[in-house]
Amino acid sequence: MKRTGAVLIAALLVATATSAHQGVKNPAVLARMNGMSAIADNLKVIGDMAKGTASFDAGEARESLEQIAKHAAETPGLFEAREDDPKSEALPVIWDRFDDFRTKALELEMIAAEGAETVSAAEDLQPILQKLGANCKSCHSTYRE
Repeated sequence: MKRTGAVLIAALLVATATSAHQGVKNPAVLARMNGMSAIADNLKVIGDMAKGTASFDAGEARESLEQIAKHAAETPGLFEAREDDPKSEALPVIWDRFDDFRTKALELEMIAAEGAETVSAAEDLQPILQKLGANCKSCHSTYRE
């Protein structure tokens, strides 16, 4: 059950990110969405490995986790300016509670970076995905429509 939940979270993030970009006019909002999509794309890579629809490749898993960490580190900078667009799913509370938002992004970076250092087998992915999914959910439930 836990395995399915983490993989489902990763799949939902990818599906949502793909449809969200159509019609975005504000370049700052588009940059934020592209950063989030990069995280979702890399979550899909390790999610597919975790559920067995892709062969496990430790190097590819590490690279995906490193990319998640990189984009998570960039996330606060992408949101510092209070930019908006009708297609944006960012809630205004981000800027009211920016320190918490930044903390959640840095936690995502840390989880992904630690995962990149420790992943060596397919069995390692599930606990990493659970932590990543919980972090994504905690941020999205507060700061995203």
